[in-house]
Amino acid sequence: MAMNMSRAITQTQRFLTWVVAAALFAMMALQFVDVIARKLLGTSVPGTVELIELMMLAVVFAGLPLASLKSEHVVFDMFDHWLATRWQHALSVLANLVCAGLLLGASWLVVERAARTASFGDITPRLGIGLAGFHYAIGALLFLTGGVHLWLALRRHRLEDTAAEVAR
Repeated sequence: MAMNMSRAITQTQRFLTWVVAAALFAMMALQFVDVIARKLLGTSVPGTVELIELMMLAVVFAGLPLASLKSEHVVFDMFDHWLATRWQHALSVLANLVCAGLLLGASWLVVERAARTASFGDITPRLGIGLAGFHYAIGALLFLTGGVHLWLALRRHRLEDTAAEVAR
């Protein structure tokens, strides 16, 4: 079971990394083409801003579970070196549980918003791209990130691992 979980985590990380990389590259390429078109042809690519905004959603929300899984998020650890390892571990568990609760709650709210967006048929102003799918994807990625924090809080690991994590 642990091997399957490890494999699923690795495959999910790989997929999300490719999503982020592809969205970043597409944003860069689109911006490049748009600037060249404006300079050489006197016109911009229609919907550039909308497309970049939608790709930015992919970068931010697909990057959240990646950052959480690798503990690359912002951490306030100014007082950790004064705490015993067991307290560092307890604070790590508490922080992950709080993050999990907040992210799972945010996921629920975003999915509710997605349902409203779908019922209203909301689209982008210039290109007419439907927004509900993006909202559902954001809800799913927030749910995944909440699950990552829940897994980090509940997984069994030694106190030495926590101390090594804090020392990084």
